[in-house]
Amino acid sequence: MTVPYSTDDAGHPAPSDGFSQSVGANGPLLLQDHFLIQKMAHFNRERVPERVVHAKGGGAFGELEITEDVSQFTKADLFQKGRRTPLLLRFSTVAGELGSADSARDPRGFALKFYTEHGNYDIVGNNTPIFFVRDPSKFSDFIHSQKRRADNQLRDHNMQWDFWTLNPESAHQVSFLMTDRGTPKSWRHVHGFGSHTFLWYNAGGEKFWVKYHFRTDQGIENLTAGEAKALEATDPDAHRRDLWEAVKRGDFPSWTVNVQVMPFEDAADYRFNPFDLTKVWPHGDYPEITIGRFTLNRNPENYFAQIEQAAFEPSNLVPGIGASPDKMLQGRLFSYPDTHRYRIGPNYQQLPVNAPTSPVRSYNFDGPMAYANQADPVYAPNTAGGAAADGAPYSGEEYHVTGEIVRSAYRLHKEDDDFGQARTLWDDVLSAGDRANMVANIVGHASAPEVTADMKKRVVEYWTNVHPDLGAGVAAGLGTPA
Repeated sequence: MTVPYSTDDAGHPAPSDGFSQSVGANGPLLLQDHFLIQKMAHFNRERVPERVVHAKGGGAFGELEITEDVSQFTKADLFQKGRRTPLLLRFSTVAGELGSADSARDPRGFALKFYTEHGNYDIVGNNTPIFFVRDPSKFSDFIHSQKRRADNQLRDHNMQWDFWTLNPESAHQVSFLMTDRGTPKSWRHVHGFGSHTFLWYNAGGEKFWVKYHFRTDQGIENLTAGEAKALEATDPDAHRRDLWEAVKRGDFPSWTVNVQVMPFEDAADYRFNPFDLTKVWPHGDYPEITIGRFTLNRNPENYFAQIEQAAFEPSNLVPGIGASPDKMLQGRLFSYPDTHRYRIGPNYQQLPVNAPTSPVRSYNFDGPMAYANQADPVYAPNTAGGAAADGAPYSGEEYHVTGEIVRSAYRLHKEDDDFGQARTLWDDVLSAGDRANMVANIVGHASAPEVTADMKKRVVEYWTNVHPDLGAGVAAGLGTPA
């Protein structure tokens, strides 16, 4: 077999793969050895900054198939019956760094990119239908509390509980996290959720609020705290390995796609604010509707190019789908693309994994690493035959809003409390075994040596507010008065 010759990045044949140019065999190296300089300089820059959040992850490509007619709710092309749309799904942990363990107790990111005929559509969710906070002004503080201290660069459970107990809106998500669903067996065995509320509008201009649910066809499977710790020690990349090997052997994982649909008018006087990211919509009020299924059937060929540089953003919306007044979603519409511009560069959407399959006729151009640059004319409007905007496809997304300019929490609906849905999780969802494990998981987490006695009292109060039995169990485990 003929071996092709190696080159530098400009395509020049390389004179050597292993020897630098020097003055004699034992002499100093030469600056003129541009093959060596390029090799070293590129190596020095071959890592982009890791994601501030969701740093550790993996993913695969697949296809969405819509099997039911939901045209009465949305005119979005990818959700029309019979439509097949290629996609990329990236899983991740939230707080850990790039080298952290897959099995750590943490929510799992569940980010989808659909390559539609009308541009990319991204759903940036988790394996939980809720989140820790409801206002984006708290997001960076929350993440800082889950990361590392400034003085010793160590993770600190005391500051985690400090943030959680000072923000009772976190109780629903922390309850979920402290069950065994906080340590899933694999990415294939988790549900996914869009988490936020989104706007759907149909061809006639009728509007609906919607939530996405992606139900794993493999079934939910979790690890106990002990099993997760053991896996952390023996195979910190277990989830990445499991997904890769499943797809490689043809055991393609799939998820059933369901939606909850709320008539537009219901939101105004619903019993709690339906845009609050710390709440779920009860299925008795708005049952899930199955609309299709997606399957992962292809591994990436290059992890860095197709997963590490993949950029997901909830601002990637297509006609038929819009944003809701969810405050966290509103903040993420700006935050996600902004962090991609910093981490990968302003032309990150020209990278193959992020590039839409539909035509791009933008008047944004130049900047670092620009490839598909705009030709003349370079401005709009123009009389030189350049592309012009057409708002018709978005007809239907408009709706009326009014109110005073304030800084306020959601407190307009009769059931806008912080502990009620977490209490329902304890009372009506968890089995006796689940409850016992939840208590043990909380006690184990709050027993870290850095958690102070005063903080343990606050932890007991926090869980007592969720449910007296839960608080009593935590108090007994921590040896702290209830």
